Amino acid sequence: MINRTLIRLKIVQLMYAYYQNSGKNIETAEKELLFSLSKAYDLYNYMLLLMVSVSRYAFQQVEHKEQLNKVAHIDEPVSHRFADNQFTTQLENNKQLQEFVETKKKTWDNDIDYIKKLYADIVESEYYKEYMAQESVTYADDREVWRKIYKNIIMKDERIDDILEDQSLYWNDDREIIDTFVLKTIKRFEAKNGADQELVPEYKDLEDREFATRLFRRTILNDEYYRSLIGKCIKNWEFNRLAYMDVIIMQIAVAELLSFPQIPISVTINEYVEIAKWYSTPKSAGYVNGIIDAVAKTLQKENKLTKAQ
Repeated sequence: MINRTLIRLKIVQLMYAYYQNSGKNIETAEKELLFSLSKAYDLYNYMLLLMVSVSRYAFQQVEHKEQLNKVAHIDEPVSHRFADNQFTTQLENNKQLQEFVETKKKTWDNDIDYIKKLYADIVESEYYKEYMAQESVTYADDREVWRKIYKNIIMKDERIDDILEDQSLYWNDDREIIDTFVLKTIKRFEAKNGADQELVPEYKDLEDREFATRLFRRTILNDEYYRSLIGKCIKNWEFNRLAYMDVIIMQIAVAELLSFPQIPISVTINEYVEIAKWYSTPKSAGYVNGIIDAVAKTLQKENKLTKAQ
């Protein structure tokens, strides 16, 4: 789940903070990097739990409506379809998610007002109405309606930002990427797997964790060399006039170029150009693209960089 795109973003954030704090202890900074990555995985589980919480609230509403009908002697069936959705029932029973709840003690119970508002938005949506209007539904239908709800309602809901900020300082920065993994998780769920359905693992493999620590350390330990390479490739612009975030982004990119020969140059450039679009000035993407490309070509001419294109 913690992929290299997220790792690069985290390193940019932590490197910026590292230099703003006048270069604190590198071991402490590395621990903070790994901690921030683990918090991203917590957010993944927390957003899965949101769907369970909405379903639980839907069940309470169904029970409440049935009680009201009973008191009023109204013989009108109340649909349990959404409350008994097979996908969210399976998700609620998922062993890995239950372990998260037990170990991290995370819950949406303190944000019941938000759950109520989100449920109201869902009930008014076209996705819910179309789902409820079907003559019958399958497990695939149950899963698909939640995919649509998550993608078109939850992912666009800015009210969640304040809730996440109260839970963790890291989470709002991580949300966009984490949402994509939640969607992937919904699509990969299968009824036959029951409570043993595998969630996305924290790391795909040990190589990604090693990628994080190695890139972080190389960026810091060789910062003067990397910045000198950048400075040599700047034309008609003084190094000290560069946007500070641009310098950080390019420094990390150069560290990746030189430290990971198996990663193609084009992949590294594209990744950091995208990061520049998110974190720096409007013109930064093109500028970062040009400088990193120039550094790569210079290193190749000097036979200091040999790798796939």
